[in-house]
Amino acid sequence: MKPFALILTALFCGYLTAAEKPNIVLIFVDDMGYGDLGCYGSKTNKTPNIDRLAAEGQRWTTFYSSGATCVPSRKGLMSGRHPKLIRDKGLGENRDALMPAMLKRQGYATGMLGKWHLAGYPKDFTSSPMHPLECGFDSHFGTPGSNDVPAPIGKIQNREVFDTCDKFTFQVPLIRGREVVEFPTNQELLTKRYTEEAVKWIGEKKDSPFFLYLAHNMPHAPVFASPEFQGKSNGGRYGDVVEEIDWSVGEVMKAVADAGIDEKTLIVFTSDNGPWTMFGPHGGVATPLRGEKGTTWEGGLRIPAIFHWPAKIKPAVIDDMAANLDLYATFAALSDATDLPTTSSGFISKDLTGTLLNGVSSPRQQWLYEGDAFRSGKYKVHMTTKDRSSNPDTRKREPKKIYKTPLLFDLEADMSETTNIAAENPEMVTRLLREMNAFKKPAKK
Repeated sequence: MKPFALILTALFCGYLTAAEKPNIVLIFVDDMGYGDLGCYGSKTNKTPNIDRLAAEGQRWTTFYSSGATCVPSRKGLMSGRHPKLIRDKGLGENRDALMPAMLKRQGYATGMLGKWHLAGYPKDFTSSPMHPLECGFDSHFGTPGSNDVPAPIGKIQNREVFDTCDKFTFQVPLIRGREVVEFPTNQELLTKRYTEEAVKWIGEKKDSPFFLYLAHNMPHAPVFASPEFQGKSNGGRYGDVVEEIDWSVGEVMKAVADAGIDEKTLIVFTSDNGPWTMFGPHGGVATPLRGEKGTTWEGGLRIPAIFHWPAKIKPAVIDDMAANLDLYATFAALSDATDLPTTSSGFISKDLTGTLLNGVSSPRQQWLYEGDAFRSGKYKVHMTTKDRSSNPDTRKREPKKIYKTPLLFDLEADMSETTNIAAENPEMVTRLLREMNAFKKPAKK
């Protein structure tokens, strides 16, 4: 075949030129609950920009985080691998397989702003082998992990400390690349500073495909908003923070439009896990879902997820199932990457482009929750449960309730998980337990 014919064949087979590959902006917030946004039912928080993002794109109602806490969720997101099914030494074994490295090989400029927290808290983050710059990002500006680490000397991260702390109480470093630029950082300004950096970065990278990972520290406790947003919401301190994040989303949308690339840019908005409701005014809500961060109730892992791409995604509400680790295969498909780590233990990422672009059913029909729970279709089984991860005052871990006969819920009829139907459906319990065991088999690779 002649060279020109080969080029035509490649194009018709779906290979994308640099001009055709979409820019990707992934906005990843921390501990925001299913019920914290107007488009998901909040009557307290005003979120007009996120609501517009949802109205103009796809809003998913059954989208799961890879874990009920920070690190597992980010492991799944960045690797496409289920954190409970990873059986090797972890992500450090093959950093080239992480999402930013995969996109960089497809010609993308890659930028990271905000909270990393992919590998715990190394002694010196600036020289860590798991630093963002070692994992495929061209640039980085943010914090090593959560904004409540380390705790003040002699204290623990409990309700009393969150009630009384100020913007400098938690000694969190702000780092640009490998240089600490502020210590401790002023937490009131984190959302604003990341947003300003995002707007600038988008303007600089607008002429070629880019991947921007904007991972806000907020609204993880302790929550802080910039002075312009303090005391302005109806939701107290937490509401102020949510509404500043909404402002941030609006600024990103405006930057994309001002750059003339809105029809070439996919914006994804989601949260790492459910809300830390047990901390009262420092946490959100998962209403109408049961549970919160650190639990396997729906409120712990079912999260907001919005996909916005004016040229390609038609407005819709999607009730199908998906998970944040599915973004790996989805971004790979959109960027024309073929080197997915399919032989790595726990790699179960599914390509959602059929649903996003053509409205077909989601390829995900099952989900293994971080703990001892599993969903298949509309049914969900729990082997154990707990109502919160720990005591908010002592931070002692809450004990699990262990069930001799697993709980069973029909999530289509009972998304709040109020009615256990196991006694009437023993065959369904047996079926889900069998499917759960089969789902775990990739861990044996």
